[in-house]
Amino acid sequence: MTVTPPSSDEEPRLRHAIAAEPDSARAHAALVIHLCDAGRVEEALRHLDREARRKPSSIWPLSLKAGLLSAERRANEAIDLHRRLVAMAPEVAILWSNFANDLAALGMIPEAAAAYRNAVERVPELGAAWLGIANLRGAPFSAEDIAAMERTLPLVHDPYHRVQILFALGRARGDRKDFSRSFENFAEANALRETLIPHNAARLAAFVEAHRILQPSSSAVAEDFSSDAYGAIFIVGMPRSGSTLVEQILASHPDVEGLGELFALEEVAASMGAFDASEAFASRLQRLTRTEAAHLGADYLARVNRYRRTARPYFTDKMPANWRFVALIHRILPDARIIDMRRDPMACSFSAYTTYFNRNTDFPNGLEDLGRYYRSYRRMMEIARASAPRRLCDVDYERLVANPGREIPALLDQLGLSFAETCLAPDRNRRAVYTPSAQQVRAPINRKRDQVNDYLPWLGPLRASLHSQE
Repeated sequence: MTVTPPSSDEEPRLRHAIAAEPDSARAHAALVIHLCDAGRVEEALRHLDREARRKPSSIWPLSLKAGLLSAERRANEAIDLHRRLVAMAPEVAILWSNFANDLAALGMIPEAAAAYRNAVERVPELGAAWLGIANLRGAPFSAEDIAAMERTLPLVHDPYHRVQILFALGRARGDRKDFSRSFENFAEANALRETLIPHNAARLAAFVEAHRILQPSSSAVAEDFSSDAYGAIFIVGMPRSGSTLVEQILASHPDVEGLGELFALEEVAASMGAFDASEAFASRLQRLTRTEAAHLGADYLARVNRYRRTARPYFTDKMPANWRFVALIHRILPDARIIDMRRDPMACSFSAYTTYFNRNTDFPNGLEDLGRYYRSYRRMMEIARASAPRRLCDVDYERLVANPGREIPALLDQLGLSFAETCLAPDRNRRAVYTPSAQQVRAPINRKRDQVNDYLPWLGPLRASLHSQE
């Protein structure tokens, strides 16, 4: 039940295409993607290094390598490449924006802000750069920036860039306390995203309900798991619930490596048909033999090992949407720790409503569907708690930021980790962080006023949906 590896005849075809057109960036990119999908990242990097030596004046080998390093969460290795690229082609806006993304991940805020601004000066329609500035937090928008985005919107043909600019405008106007127009921007952004990436709330609810057939025995521990399986710490819940902060706390522990948001578990679930028929997936979980479960666990760990850079015994996987696969975690990773991250439902849901999710993320775009999504998440966690209550660890965001000196040691104890003083100061951790909360977790832990209070007049549908009993 593992993912089928790339076909054996695909690589010769790709290499033949390169032989036919050795200067085709598209052909080389296809081979690099194939090698990475096969877990041969270092080989892909060596291939690009050879092309860079062969074509020293060409941008594309360096650009592909920088993009690959960024995708592999190796921003610190990509930075010098980005510097070379923007020096070689300073007029190319996307190179500045990509450079800024990795600078932001590493916490280099002034440089990131300058790079993003270099991008929008060259191409004002580049929504990713405007959104990047919005996510920096420490580089606020001016009235001139707002005017520039408004002038640009009618000229934007790519709907994804338009969505990104609308989210940035919503953030900019909210920071200037123009809450009515700010909400209009967020509503327009989400409505447009719904036309691009529609969310099926009914299908998700059916997926959750199908898991009610599972018996506690489906969480039984497989006897033939290796000790490597014991290192996983999953952080699940709603987006914008504080999961990045908790990961930053844990990644400050000498025994824990923070890996960020991984798609590894979703890929394993997809190999079992998780996105085909809800009932079929739950039935497959119920019927898994111990041997099959062990193989799936090993498949997950092999996918994760691609991103590991240290020998620390534990690692975090903080993909929030992994709550959908908690039963799968129970079955294939018998000693994995699972943190259920909780935050006030209204505050958390509205914060998600104001956040841009990329085109690969299935997430609700409307207030009512956000409430349904939250209810589905809570139902799934109830099902999981009924079958394996001792494997779940609840963390309340509001309590955590109000009293970190009490809550952090308690969290470490629940996870079976020794106390580490460094966990009390996660803002000092210099690791790369790739989520929209990257800059927030680099500030000392403190309790801030939730922005949801400023938008309550427009949030009636969200409140009603959160409290619905349907």
